[in-house]
Amino acid sequence: MLVVEDNELNLKLFSDLLRAHGFVVEPVRDGREAVERARAFAPDLVVMDIQMPHVTGYELILQLKADAALRAIPVMAVTAYAGREDEERLRAAGADAYVSKPITLARFMAAVTELT
Repeated sequence: MLVVEDNELNLKLFSDLLRAHGFVVEPVRDGREAVERARAFAPDLVVMDIQMPHVTGYELILQLKADAALRAIPVMAVTAYAGREDEERLRAAGADAYVSKPITLARFMAAVTELT
């Protein structure tokens, strides 16, 4: 599982939670590395923060879905944006699930379970 999150506390929380549920996790702090790391790691799921410096999660979802080798990997968008339009835009870009922050652990893991 690839976790792309620039916030150190959220990255640790998501990674630790996923590891506790038996997943192998590859954390990515800088979104500019996400597509390359996805190619190298071949994850079963990408957990993607949307609001990041340098490159947004929205842009990364578009890049992942445009890549023939990566487009089948499900993407779960995790974002503080909670508007209906935001969810629709992210799903249109290719996000398979949408979880708004602040997250509850149960809702986060339910979304992960649905996609894996």
